[in-house]
Amino acid sequence: MLECGAMTLPLIPSAVVGSHGKPGWWFAAVRAYERGEFGPGDMGEMFDDAADTAIRDMERAGIDVITDGEVRRLDGYVDSYYAIIKGIEPLPVRRKAGPWGYDQQTRYQAVGRIEPPPDGLGIVKEFEYLGKHTTKRTKATCAGPLTFGSRIHPGKLYKGVVAVAERFAEVINDELRGLVKTGAEWIQIDEPARGNVSGEEMARLFNMATAGIKAKLGYHICFGNRFGRSRFQRTYAPYFPGILKARADQFVLEFTSREMSELDLWKKYGRGRELGAGVVDVKGFAQDTPEDVAGRIRKVLQVCQAEKLTVNPDCGFGWSPRYMCNQKLTALAAGAALVRAELTGKRRRG
Repeated sequence: MLECGAMTLPLIPSAVVGSHGKPGWWFAAVRAYERGEFGPGDMGEMFDDAADTAIRDMERAGIDVITDGEVRRLDGYVDSYYAIIKGIEPLPVRRKAGPWGYDQQTRYQAVGRIEPPPDGLGIVKEFEYLGKHTTKRTKATCAGPLTFGSRIHPGKLYKGVVAVAERFAEVINDELRGLVKTGAEWIQIDEPARGNVSGEEMARLFNMATAGIKAKLGYHICFGNRFGRSRFQRTYAPYFPGILKARADQFVLEFTSREMSELDLWKKYGRGRELGAGVVDVKGFAQDTPEDVAGRIRKVLQVCQAEKLTVNPDCGFGWSPRYMCNQKLTALAAGAALVRAELTGKRRRG
């Protein structure tokens, strides 16, 4: 059993990474807003309904640790924040035609001190809503400083991309303090877009962003997932062991889409640490069975103690159809239950 605040989780609990597959009407409402047919009040009502839907989906699937599905965050995860942050201006998109790629995302330039709105980024309000609408164990998620700064040119005010990330670490820290005051006991920092920095630098920025935060801290490091496409070379080797200098209670890593490769890195460096292992592929459309998931969990158990293991998808489901997301989450919870039963049965017999 894992002790998490006032709630005890089962052995090998299941969790989501963050985002959930959105219903079709979510996209219809966003398009209506862009055409001027929906106002802010309409969108607020829609986002509440979408959060309710995501929460119910996760509960029905049997997931132990849930989020609100990040349904209030538009497009590329941080785009909603770029729209409200002061001190940045959009740059012209250099390529608009042809197949989608990361080079088609809007980029920005710092033209002043980067400042969030006076009432923060809105993550605290997201979490408040989640807490009022579920009795499940919950997790708050927030983009990391490198991901926040990944599409912002430093301009003349900041010395480089790391300086931009350092400013965002300060912004994030303020948001996390608000989350703790609201009752968040588990907070995860996500770095899918980290640029060309070392594991040690990533750890330093994580520690800046989370300094003084009294909560269970997760650190999700993946390779990007927009339209199912990766941003980086899909290996953790360049980041280990330096990344482990991050004062994270749990490292949430992507394994299934890479055929469960690099578990040896965790065996070598992760001893005694808590792992959130990706045992469901969010990029592929192939259905998962509980036995598929259980088989992957058994492989992870060769390098990680059951008492230190949480199982989750490789990444968020924000770029996946909702039906696929629900099928895979149901398989995740059922697969974890299979292995849990095996382990508890062995311990009773022993």
